[in-house]
Amino acid sequence: MIRYQQVIDPAGPQALLRPVCLGDLRLPNRVVMAPTTRARADNEGRVPTDLHAAYYAQRASAGLIIAEGAWVSRRAIGFSCVPGIYTERQETAWSRVTGVVHAMGGRIVAQLWHAGSNSHPDHLGGALPAGPSAVNPQEISRTPAGRRETLTPRAMTSADIDAAIADYAAAAACARRAGFDGVEIAANGTYLIAQFLNRRLNRRNDGYGSRRGRLLLEVVDAVAAAWEGRRVGVRLSPYWTVRDLPPRSGAYPYTADSQTLADYDGLVAELSERPVAYLHLRGRAPGAPGAPGAPGAPGAPGAAPDAGEFARYRTLFGGPLIANHGFARDTGNAIIEAGAADAVSFSRLFIANPDLVSRFALGHELAADDRGTHYSGGARGYVDYPIWPGLAPAGR
Repeated sequence: MIRYQQVIDPAGPQALLRPVCLGDLRLPNRVVMAPTTRARADNEGRVPTDLHAAYYAQRASAGLIIAEGAWVSRRAIGFSCVPGIYTERQETAWSRVTGVVHAMGGRIVAQLWHAGSNSHPDHLGGALPAGPSAVNPQEISRTPAGRRETLTPRAMTSADIDAAIADYAAAAACARRAGFDGVEIAANGTYLIAQFLNRRLNRRNDGYGSRRGRLLLEVVDAVAAAWEGRRVGVRLSPYWTVRDLPPRSGAYPYTADSQTLADYDGLVAELSERPVAYLHLRGRAPGAPGAPGAPGAPGAPGAAPDAGEFARYRTLFGGPLIANHGFARDTGNAIIEAGAADAVSFSRLFIANPDLVSRFALGHELAADDRGTHYSGGARGYVDYPIWPGLAPAGR
């Protein structure tokens, strides 16, 4: 295992504002913008627009921007109005985004996304989605015609798996040509790679079933080949449960039980042997069993994320770790000071606070986001959140 250790100067500024290296990505601060789907690519080609360029430019003070998940191919699609990163038009448009972020002094990586069975024929020209096995993931897919329940997919063939890996590799090369500083592989949530990691959805009797992490490891190898050094991150969500995204019906396949966590232990240890720039770990949902503030768990509602859940994987992964889910300024600083993470990513806080880094630095109050505009399209609730308007900092 390659062991990584970041030295923190206790006499320096608050932990979130100290520089850090994530592989070959050099960050001036540890405030990371998490990948956040905003559904603004409302065009036939799923091409990023000038709104995307403005949105990310406004947030370029982040130590690192992890752009919204982008589809690695047409067959990967599973959500309306999400951009892709597999055509020349998309590559050209993304280069405009990366160019303006770099002009503003920022750093940005692309997140590579494949929906797998968490999709619908409406996205795929009538074709049935494919997944690890013919098991309905019990999710809801946002299609052009509205919300649709997922169906029982067809099981991917060996040729399908090879094609998916090739799609990831091609998307990584596209991202590099578009000027991204690296890529992140979306292996979290309820999508293709997470489906292969899930023993209830992956019932294969071949090598991708006996070693459920095999697909992710092969994708990491294929994607890393497009980059020099360590510029490929991996996002995981071992604690994902029904609390994160309630299904419409049926038994939900994602449970953060002891066997699931043990499976992820082994996977993270294997990732530590790959040229991975960082591990981006999503913590347990507030109110989920075992979470701070949940029934029968220590803490009250709104309690801080459990640093121990991140420390579990810190001991297994030799590289930098980004903690995510439910953090604020104080809890973000605390988990870094405790040595359980090297950086912290924020999603909704960055939606409403494009100047989040300076608000953290100066102790300014934070604006609240309008959840009704998260996927609504257009500029409202996307590029119209102001920087700090000059009011007195909270608590003063």
